[in-house]
Amino acid sequence: MRDLYTMILAGGRGERLLPLTQHRAKPAVPFGGKYRIIDITLSNCLNSGLRKMAVLIQYKSHSLDRHLRTGWNVLNPELGEFLMSIPPQQRISKDWYRGTADAVFQNLFLLEQEQPRHLLVLAGDHVYKMNYADMYQFFLDKNADAVVGAIEWPREQATDFGVLGVDETMCVHRFEEKPQDPFPLPDDPTHAFVSMGIYLFRTDLLYERLRKEARLDSAHDFGKNILPSMIEDGRVFAYNFQDENKKEVKYWRDIGTLDAYYEANMDLVSVDPLFNFYDQAWPIRTYQGQFPPAKFVFAEETDNGRMGMALDSIVSGGCIISGSQVKNCVLSPNVRVEHHAEVHESVIMENVVIGERARIRRAIIDKGVVIPPDTVIGYDAEQDRKRFTLTDEGVVVITQPKPASSKKKTLAISVVSPLKSVVKGV
Repeated sequence: MRDLYTMILAGGRGERLLPLTQHRAKPAVPFGGKYRIIDITLSNCLNSGLRKMAVLIQYKSHSLDRHLRTGWNVLNPELGEFLMSIPPQQRISKDWYRGTADAVFQNLFLLEQEQPRHLLVLAGDHVYKMNYADMYQFFLDKNADAVVGAIEWPREQATDFGVLGVDETMCVHRFEEKPQDPFPLPDDPTHAFVSMGIYLFRTDLLYERLRKEARLDSAHDFGKNILPSMIEDGRVFAYNFQDENKKEVKYWRDIGTLDAYYEANMDLVSVDPLFNFYDQAWPIRTYQGQFPPAKFVFAEETDNGRMGMALDSIVSGGCIISGSQVKNCVLSPNVRVEHHAEVHESVIMENVVIGERARIRRAIIDKGVVIPPDTVIGYDAEQDRKRFTLTDEGVVVITQPKPASSKKKTLAISVVSPLKSVVKGV
């Protein structure tokens, strides 16, 4: 693995996850209670034996950069190991990253310094478990110029992804982004091969492709530009995703929308969760804040009907469930749910306070938000839409009010105000 260098793309705007990405990069969005989305990809790298990694950041990167410095300072540069956070430096142009391929092109100097034979390019915003060492061995066995990680996907649902056409040897002969009629697998007409946004290249060939692409008027994207050109005259193969999640069905999620983000969190709270955080053979790392254990108080039903409990939920350190009921929820650290409140099917981020007798259902509540007593959210879509963001699937998203004045801001402030005393950042 010494000849393998990893670049993790973490610079996208994340516009489809607004307002959660209003103040943070998409890979820095909290996930699964105490984690950030990028922790999944970084843990895959560490568990796969990768030790040379560069995270290419760009928009609203302060929170992400801080998380990498505090939570991922685990490698020793003296041994040739590193995890670097690399912002745009305009070394070769005055442009910000114009696409996934341009992000790598603008950082070719990193590869020139290390001189790796191969480059692994990953997205920092997908949820899955994968041993990249197995994909690397497949790459070497095939003597490939490039390998694309791919997963079998129902053909009728593959129209939202890049689709690979392969032969019996897994050689890619065709690639198309979001086709109306996805081409099927050679042995299964009901499924297609969907690109996972995982690319492995021979660096000498990639140099040439990137330099040529930089001069063209294009999207400067691996899927739209680099891969199709390599397929024409190179040896490009698809690697069938081997899931380390150890479940009956392979798990891979591109949580690029609010509804997808919500569903991925809800996947975690079932009795047999679809994504397994509890496998010690494949640990997921993150920054561990200094929080006390979670606490549940007022257990006597006779005490004015109060009982602090959480059912089918993830409850992180520092949470206090005080005479209230939490069900099918993901609670990040330092959340407080006050007396007689009910919170169901919701994602609650760090430092949130939910006031007495509040009723919350199917909501995402961002960091540092205070829900006043007697507030009702998630039971009347029309009222929710007037005050907050409402997704296509009816999930209510609540964040701290924007500084700029607007009608929505005024309505939001009347219901939600920031908890200034405990907010620690996005």
